[in-house]
Amino acid sequence: MKRRALSFFKDAKSDYERGDYDLVLFHVEQSIQLYLKYLLYKKIGDYPKVHSIVRLLKDVARIYDSKELDDFLNRNLEAIYLLEEAYISSRYLPREYDKEIATRILKVGEKAIEVFMCLESI
Repeated sequence: MKRRALSFFKDAKSDYERGDYDLVLFHVEQSIQLYLKYLLYKKIGDYPKVHSIVRLLKDVARIYDSKELDDFLNRNLEAIYLLEEAYISSRYLPREYDKEIATRILKVGEKAIEVFMCLESI
């Protein structure tokens, strides 16, 4: 799962370079979702079969007792909800995002992966 999560993030960067900003959000969301499920599986041997990264972030923060992850969620809550919306709309609604949003979301994704990698050592 971790390998796929990082691959999705690599795809997001490629999407950005091509100007496919809606796919940037989709791939960042997938990256975060899979990495969180990986962290849960690594710690407790299972993960909830949900797609809500807000719920997954809260679960990981609780299970790892991570103030850093709680802070990340609080600082980026609006962006995280936007990612959840992008995940849903990518499947059911035509929705486009601009370069500015894609840039911000890539930064959120980079920070998320940085925090997740720190949790792996716990």
